[in-house]
Amino acid sequence: MKKLALVFAAAAMAVSASAQVTVEGSKFTDNWFIGVQGGAMTMTTHNRWMSNLNPNAGLRIGKNITPIFGLVAEGNVYFNDRSQEVYGVLADGMVDSQRSRWNRISTFAKSINTNLLANVNLSNLFGGYKGEPRCFEVNALYGFGWWHYFGEGEGINALTSKAAVDFAFNLGKAKAWQIFVEPSINFDNLDEFKYDVNNSFVQLNAGVVYKFGNSNGTHNFKVAQLRDQAEIDALNARINALQQELAKKPKEVVKEVVKEAPAPKEVKVENLVFVTFAQGKSALTKEAKAALDGVAKDAHVQIVGTASPEGGKAINDKISQKRADVVADYLKARGVVVDEATGKGVQGNTSNRLAVVYIK
Repeated sequence: MKKLALVFAAAAMAVSASAQVTVEGSKFTDNWFIGVQGGAMTMTTHNRWMSNLNPNAGLRIGKNITPIFGLVAEGNVYFNDRSQEVYGVLADGMVDSQRSRWNRISTFAKSINTNLLANVNLSNLFGGYKGEPRCFEVNALYGFGWWHYFGEGEGINALTSKAAVDFAFNLGKAKAWQIFVEPSINFDNLDEFKYDVNNSFVQLNAGVVYKFGNSNGTHNFKVAQLRDQAEIDALNARINALQQELAKKPKEVVKEVVKEAPAPKEVKVENLVFVTFAQGKSALTKEAKAALDGVAKDAHVQIVGTASPEGGKAINDKISQKRADVVADYLKARGVVVDEATGKGVQGNTSNRLAVVYIK
């Protein structure tokens, strides 16, 4: 047990100093998705909303660059011309527009709209990313696009802008599928990027998205805990130095038979599993269970639980023992042999809320 305590003292300093949280799955080929959508739009002003609805359907593709920020490209086809604007050229060459429900376009697709949008995951922005998407998320989208009205001749082209909010639900254990409901307001015929509500329409769409598999083995970002390699090398050197000190024991002579202490097994970071806990808690998180699941069945382990310096000694001793016990119970249930599980309270100034598992 003394050996494990010494190992822990060196390891805890490195863990508390060098742990960094980032995400896995950020390659260019990761976090792409594709989806279909459909709904209805109607002009915002001077229009009877329900009687002049314009149905639409379309596709969207995109990439989540980080758990917070992504890009979306989409295209929608509109099938009704009753709520569209009618464009005409005045004598001075200016374009005049007015809404009319009597204009008729002979093509099946009355107009198309394509957009390139920036997507911000508001749930992750304000709530943090915990390693997998939430069941329910809210996203904000904004960007610009191009609208083409079909009709006589070459039709009419217009610069557009879209602002939307997605209410998204992630489905399944892998959360590879997502359904969303998206209200939006779209501005067309932008003149020097001036937004005019009289040249806008409101739209309500719903859709389904499939997120392709990533190089990290999931369909989403994973939280990764990184440690600086130089600090890992220094930790290994410190552990080995402690082992050499422990090996310097006097030879024991009993009945003229010389018995030498066996050479201790070299302990490295790979032989240790670090389990972190919330302040004042001893419950295992999903991440802690995943780390403990890597301990082989029938392996022999020793466990040390510790606490952070907050609180009194009695409380810290008690919570550190509970942390060691909960890890021991979990490992025993998986067939791991627990040789010893001890709470050590606060270990020096750098002690943290940990349980360290030493795999023999």
